[in-house]
Amino acid sequence: MGGSIIKNELEAYKCCANEAIEFKLVRQESDIEDENTSFKPDMTHQLFGNNESIFGFKDLKVQMFYSAAKLETYIMLKYSEKVSPDTTDGVMPDDVVKVLASKMPSDFTSNLDDFLSKLPKEANFKPHGQLLHSYDITKGGENRVFEIYKAEISTPGFLEYHERLQTFVLFYIDAASYIDVDDDRWKFYVLYEKYLTNGNPMYAVAGYMTVYEYYAYPAKIRPRISQVLILPPFQRQSHGAELIQTFYNECYQRKEVLDITVEDPSENFQRLRDFVDVKNCLKLQSFQKESVQRGFCDGMAKEAQEKLKLTKRQARRVYEILRLKATDTSNKEEYKKYRLDVKKRLNAPFQKNGRDFQKLNNALQPDELTATVNSLTREQRLGYLENTFNDHIDMYRHVLERIAATSI
Repeated sequence: MGGSIIKNELEAYKCCANEAIEFKLVRQESDIEDENTSFKPDMTHQLFGNNESIFGFKDLKVQMFYSAAKLETYIMLKYSEKVSPDTTDGVMPDDVVKVLASKMPSDFTSNLDDFLSKLPKEANFKPHGQLLHSYDITKGGENRVFEIYKAEISTPGFLEYHERLQTFVLFYIDAASYIDVDDDRWKFYVLYEKYLTNGNPMYAVAGYMTVYEYYAYPAKIRPRISQVLILPPFQRQSHGAELIQTFYNECYQRKEVLDITVEDPSENFQRLRDFVDVKNCLKLQSFQKESVQRGFCDGMAKEAQEKLKLTKRQARRVYEILRLKATDTSNKEEYKKYRLDVKKRLNAPFQKNGRDFQKLNNALQPDELTATVNSLTREQRLGYLENTFNDHIDMYRHVLERIAATSI
């Protein structure tokens, strides 16, 4: 009886880490008290376990403030009550700061005055690396300027900066890991907002992308996009597309680039990639309406690879999106031809290029995988293919809707 009472009391000291953590990108001291400048993590399981919970506090707030340019970091816990081991059979609260510190640069501070004293130095910040692209967007009647810089392992000062920047990936990219900074084949593309304070140009980091340059026999390279992150205050403003296209444009100029790949893309990133690739392929002769209506061919893959550095697999995906655009879905016969064309790919061999199959492939031994696939009945396979086809169509329509919206 007493044990259950203690257990119930302890439940009051549990909280969701996703709700407790509060991020800020601080440009000026007034941002500290401005709730509109705060944003939450998407996930915390990579730090606080699958339950994403923190134990030991009531009304917990974990403040993680970064200066907007240099990413000087402040971490502090605020709470109304902390569990006492003396009254809870020795149960200790989670050491939240220790958990965070294990993934943070060692120079973060828990002294707010110390953090605020560093803000004036933000005016001296200059982005690391080479400026590749500058563009502006209009939001809320305000014109805002953004710049994309490319940095490398050897770029002076960048490794220290990246050590702070990469901490965000644990909260926004599933299965994220820190990269090996001793490998000079890593390339970095960093997005900043450029703004004026008292007439002086200032910068605020908005996102970044990492790319690893693989060797491709005999004398080529195959860049692979690894991580792409646009921070929440800057999301849904087309910055992801600008970042990818800027990287693409650089690759177009490099003869040694064979094609561009992506490391285990999430569905959100796949949609973003599809949007950029479809927009680009719409300018190619082999992807015009008359061509896609005749079906996928080697000429499409060749032109997409030579002019846009796309893999054959991604070229095929773009073709399917554009063929859907060219298909009258109200015409049963026409839509049936399209459906069979896509399902033929999905079934060759039985969804071995699909996300769900890949999950099985990662989880099972080869003999287990074969047994699992072979155990499916014909009806199960057909049902599986139908569901997979519908998932693809939903993603394709999302891409086409965005294409239509940007062309208005």
